[in-house]
Amino acid sequence: MNAKVLLIDDEQEYCVSLKKLLVAHDIICDYCLDPFDALRLIKREAYTLYISDLKMPKMSGIDLLQRIRDIDPGAPIIMISGFASTDSVVEAMRCGALNFYEKPIPFVKLLSEIRKIHERRELYSTGDKTDAGKAGTIITVNEQMHRLIHIARKAAMSDAPVIVYGKSGTGKELFSSIIHECSPRREGPFIKMNCAAIPEALLESELFGYDQGAFTDAKRDQKGKFEVADGGTMFLDEIGDMSLATQAKLLRVLQEGEFERLGSRTTRRANVRFVAATNQDLQLKIQEGTFREDLFFRLSVIQLEIPSLSERPDDIIPIARYYLETFNRKYHKAIKGFSEQVTNMLLVHDWPGNVRELRNCIERAVIFCDGDVISMADMPTHYLKESSGIPDTSTLQSFYDSVSREIILNALEKVQGSRTKAAEMLNISRKTLYLRMKKLGIHV
Repeated sequence: MNAKVLLIDDEQEYCVSLKKLLVAHDIICDYCLDPFDALRLIKREAYTLYISDLKMPKMSGIDLLQRIRDIDPGAPIIMISGFASTDSVVEAMRCGALNFYEKPIPFVKLLSEIRKIHERRELYSTGDKTDAGKAGTIITVNEQMHRLIHIARKAAMSDAPVIVYGKSGTGKELFSSIIHECSPRREGPFIKMNCAAIPEALLESELFGYDQGAFTDAKRDQKGKFEVADGGTMFLDEIGDMSLATQAKLLRVLQEGEFERLGSRTTRRANVRFVAATNQDLQLKIQEGTFREDLFFRLSVIQLEIPSLSERPDDIIPIARYYLETFNRKYHKAIKGFSEQVTNMLLVHDWPGNVRELRNCIERAVIFCDGDVISMADMPTHYLKESSGIPDTSTLQSFYDSVSREIILNALEKVQGSRTKAAEMLNISRKTLYLRMKKLGIHV
């Protein structure tokens, strides 16, 4: 299915020309000159993303952005403008715009962005967008994560074992379920087993099953997970906690594709694809003698290492907004966003619990928020203590400054350094422009 874009701009000539370019690259494009027509259309049609002008006669692009989010939560929205003020661009980004382009748009960059968004939406269209914990929903703008998604998608087409590394809460199970959903085994079962959550004495019987009389409480025959997963995928979480004895039996299943139930001499075939996950260093465990080297190499045909949330700070706000929209629906609220102080806190916090911690933080804030913006008063106590140390020159402020600097420099370049003309172009006074240039260290 082709990407489908809705362009909202009051300049018909511009809309027609951009549509022709997009259509020439196999992208479906509708356009509306009137924002209210666009809102009516969005209620009937589904789009990959929206491109909206910042300045329109009947409604500002920022107001339209917020109205679109009411209809299509989580929708990617790109803002464009020929004459945007610094404040309006910053406000658009704060309200959740995915990106901003100054006219004339750099078409190659726009085309690349549309294709990336479309690929992500196509890959995870099976995900349940009403439940932030469901498999199939990966919210990311991070290039490293995009590469991992690409690897996972290619890995899915084979039956080779995969091992997923990552700290607790990074999404190891989510990646594993996506490998299953994108594989030829997608119609088969996806069976999960947490090797750390089950006592070792029970783990073997859970995996391999047992025949009646195999042990005292074996009152009847019982299939193990390997049999239940027949034709599908077996996900072994926290495999680093598996005993050496069980590892030896698992190795046989991987190598020979066969096993016996406990108490049985009948050999059974295992038609299963294996995906394992761990937050431990398995090579260190091999050196310590607690993990089999031959099993490690058998499982490590394809390896994925999921970065911690602190290693991809560009994902923090998009993920937070996704959970805000998710819990708005769950708790029947209409919270529009986060205060600047909360946004700063989200960006500087280390997130040792990763995405899981962020999810819980946003859910708690939504529950306690009575206004239309989440403030620090809605956050858990330990985040309040943390926020007291956030300086004014936070990561977000640095981002705002960099955006402002780029816009002002672009304007000055277009008018050959004339501050008067640049101020007119940016729709601000000459004095305001001078003060901002001084603050940002711009010398012309």
